[in-house]
Amino acid sequence: MLNKKNIDKEAVQTSVSEETVFKVKRLKKVYEMGEVKVHALRGVDLELYSGEIIVLLGPSGSGKSTLLNILGGLDTATEGYVEYRGKDITKATEKELTDYRRYHVGFVFQFYNLIPSLTALENVSVVTEIAKNPMKPEDALSIVGLGERLGHFPSQLSGGEQQRIAIARAIAKNPEVLLCDEPTGALDSSTGIVVLEALERVNRELGTATIIITHNVDIAGMANRVIHLSNGLISEITKNPVRKPPRELHW
Repeated sequence: MLNKKNIDKEAVQTSVSEETVFKVKRLKKVYEMGEVKVHALRGVDLELYSGEIIVLLGPSGSGKSTLLNILGGLDTATEGYVEYRGKDITKATEKELTDYRRYHVGFVFQFYNLIPSLTALENVSVVTEIAKNPMKPEDALSIVGLGERLGHFPSQLSGGEQQRIAIARAIAKNPEVLLCDEPTGALDSSTGIVVLEALERVNRELGTATIIITHNVDIAGMANRVIHLSNGLISEITKNPVRKPPRELHW
């Protein structure tokens, strides 16, 4: 049985609830580079809900990664605030942010960052050993379709399989939120679709709120909501009345 707090494999959360996971208000981020100030975020207001898939769309420099990094506790805001389940993480101490990242958030990046000398199972176990309420590493790998590749090293796996190990590693600690920065950016379309299927299954079976950064407009079809960013601001939020399964996406 998967160990996701009060959600078991037979009673998973498959739809968006009204429970707010993130509340973002007047969020600004300014990077100072000598005498130059770069305004990465210029006043973002946003709410994100439990169980939904969000796609962040926008060109390079629009603020997507900055927003994701602040939500994940990897960066700090210049102004405004971010509440995670009612707690303002912009006022958190370094220890509180470390605990927040460790216990509540899973990260998936464009590059897999696997440890070459460890097997798939061992790469995932690295996370479960420090988590409070982890699932079995075998279960995490099974969810992403790699239950038969436990003993393989990264060099023995394709790029798509390595990315799915990275997803398994991220979800093995049972995070409330999964933050994905260009998870298919280094993959061809057919391999990318397999990775997106893994993310969709995680969302469906575990109810994990999932945020995916991409520059690929086609991927937006699998989201509940699509948030368009431009020049550090949200320019538009659209809803998909019906989410497309990844197999129906083409690019």
